[in-house]
Amino acid sequence: MKYPLKIHKQSNSNFRQLLQERTEKTNPRRNLTSDETKRLAKLEAITDNIKRGENVQNRQLQTWLSEDEYAQIEAEWQ
Repeated sequence: MKYPLKIHKQSNSNFRQLLQERTEKTNPRRNLTSDETKRLAKLEAITDNIKRGENVQNRQLQTWLSEDEYAQIEAEWQ
């Protein structure tokens, strides 16, 4: 049985919505603190710069990465 396109789109949309709701119930995401939000934004900007092939200063990496994260990057560069 073929469904009209409109019904098919609605059923897909409903399915996605139900799936999203179920996922949120079983795996609730916590809200980030203001410091975490700021760190995330800075790290995303650094990532964008690296992907564009731009230079990123070591001190900027040291500021926004933890000591372990920075040490891991240093090890990978070598």
